[in-house]
Amino acid sequence: MTVQVAPQKVVSIEYTLSDGAGRVLDTSEGRQPLAYLHGAGNIVPGLENALSGQEVGNSIEVVVTPEEGYGVYDDRLKQNVAIRKLPERKAKVGMAFRLESKDGPRNFMVTSVKGDYAMLDGNHPLAGKTLHFKVKIVDVREPTAEEITHGHVHGPGGHAH
Repeated sequence: MTVQVAPQKVVSIEYTLSDGAGRVLDTSEGRQPLAYLHGAGNIVPGLENALSGQEVGNSIEVVVTPEEGYGVYDDRLKQNVAIRKLPERKAKVGMAFRLESKDGPRNFMVTSVKGDYAMLDGNHPLAGKTLHFKVKIVDVREPTAEEITHGHVHGPGGHAH
């Protein structure tokens, strides 16, 4: 009996994520497969949709648009902030902060520092990018009651509390 990827199933995948130029941005190679709860929004929508109905052992290639990935880049999420107003009162390029925004808490990354000000960007680093996934489905299983309640996978390849 073949097991298909479907909502409320724990799916384990091996993957490689590349950009349009073929540069590898992320991969599970050398690590545990990524385990996620299908239908719970644990992965980008475009990839989750493409995996629906696939079976263990299948390998697919998926191109995900920004709209179905990490979103369209939004210039309104960039802001110049006085460093003295940041939680640690210091800023270096690459530092990340979780700050309140008009839409609730959001992650911001320092993209530049000039004098007493830091440019913060609240976009996901892959916002605005077309994503190229190579994926192999390595396992599909029933979730535990706790995984259903928490909305994510626990254990190897999943979430640890």
